Amino acid sequence: GAGAVLMMTAQKAADLGLKPLAKIVDSCLVGSDPEFMLTGPIFATEKILKDNGMKINDIDLVEINEAFASVVLAWEKETNPDMERVNPNGGAIALGHPLGGTGAILMTKALHELHRTDTEHALVTMCCGGGLGTGTLLRRL
Repeated sequence: GAGAVLMMTAQKAADLGLKPLAKIVDSCLVGSDPEFMLTGPIFATEKILKDNGMKINDIDLVEINEAFASVVLAWEKETNPDMERVNPNGGAIALGHPLGGTGAILMTKALHELHRTDTEHALVTMCCGGGLGTGTLLRRL
């Protein structure tokens, strides 16, 4: 898979005559025990939800990396999401996991799926190795 993301302020988009696809509502980078290095998305999800007064079922779509299947399995066990909303078009195991491309690919998938399904919120989360996890909350515009 491939992805490209162009980020800018709303004002810059207006100046260039571009229509934004979504707004980044919040993002986080969290640490987790490196001995359990694939748990970062759990803590990133918890932080994003808490900081934004949301519950997992308030999220219409989740894109989570599957560098290893255990990432999603552990995340599912801890967050209890509706798995129909998780990686609905396939994850890295099905579509590939190119080094350095995960963030852009997951973001591109989330943006287009929000518009295709006319839904509002997406969470993009991934482990970064070494005990880190990221989370980004998007709102479709």
